[in-house]
Amino acid sequence: MPSFTLRPWTLDDLPSLVKYANDPTVADHLTDAFPHPYTEADGKRFLELFMGKDPQLVLAIDVNGEASGAVGIHPQSDVYRRNAELGYWIAAHLRGKGIMTEAVKQATERGFRVLPDIDRIFARPFGSNLASRRVLEKAGFTLEAELKGTFFKNGRVEDELIYAVRRS
Repeated sequence: MPSFTLRPWTLDDLPSLVKYANDPTVADHLTDAFPHPYTEADGKRFLELFMGKDPQLVLAIDVNGEASGAVGIHPQSDVYRRNAELGYWIAAHLRGKGIMTEAVKQATERGFRVLPDIDRIFARPFGSNLASRRVLEKAGFTLEAELKGTFFKNGRVEDELIYAVRRS
């Protein structure tokens, strides 16, 4: 597995963020809030939003000095306040190398460490995203639910899976 670090985002990450996020295979498996094409303006909005939040929770996946993906823990509110949602993506050329699984493990550990009131971290991959499902399973997440036909993306109806890990 290539070495990587999880680190806070910086403005210097804009070129690599746009380069790797502007891949339709990234947007295909994320909510419509993640645009394609992914423009410089989109990258600036992302950096402004997440550089201002807790830098320990939304991190760049740095491979060879370049931000090549993202992993984030997003605390929920209201009756869901003891939960946090995990989101992640990585550049196409780095998939299948074990980086994402390890990044998810590290981010999850960090989430439980810096968010003491969180008992559960969950992710909601598309049912067709077998690679993402495998990442979660290898990172210790358990499939909790399969919701039939809840996602609609690119003209397709998709199942929503809910994976979670609980504080031990």
